[in-house]
Amino acid sequence: MRDNSCGAHCARLCTTDGLTEVLAADRGLLHWRAMRSLGDPGLAEHAVQETLLRGWRSCRDFDARKGSVRTWLLAIERNVVVDIVRARAARPGDVGWDDITEVACCGKPDFADGLVDGLLVDQLLARLSEPQRAAVVEVILRDRGYREVAADFGVPVGTVKTRVHYALRSLRQLPEVA
Repeated sequence: MRDNSCGAHCARLCTTDGLTEVLAADRGLLHWRAMRSLGDPGLAEHAVQETLLRGWRSCRDFDARKGSVRTWLLAIERNVVVDIVRARAARPGDVGWDDITEVACCGKPDFADGLVDGLLVDQLLARLSEPQRAAVVEVILRDRGYREVAADFGVPVGTVKTRVHYALRSLRQLPEVA
């Protein structure tokens, strides 16, 4: 670790004592915020480590007149999280072995499979009452919002939610088709 010779505005992250204080006081907050933003414990830990590394590297750039070390680290972490999210969006997601073998052995479903699936959906929807069927078609199959559907149907939002809820519950209780 460096000594505290990085300047008048040093954040003290370049000293063992300063880093220890920050870890004791702010590591939990940094991890919580990263976890909340990223939703993955491994990525959250990576974000915290990268935040502390960037803070350590730019320790001499800290300016106490602009805020506390905690505020400064939270700003650094926000940039780290944005970088992680952008990096994950720029490259394809993780693909497991099952996904690879499924694509390799079977490929895309053919027209007949799509037709059978469509007929099955039609049969299941036919078992619902008309109000439930209409709500499920709009909310689930057409991916529309409850408020929008309720406005179109001229009913309260809660009515649409109830119709979808009970429709899905009744479909779940049907025996499985082999």
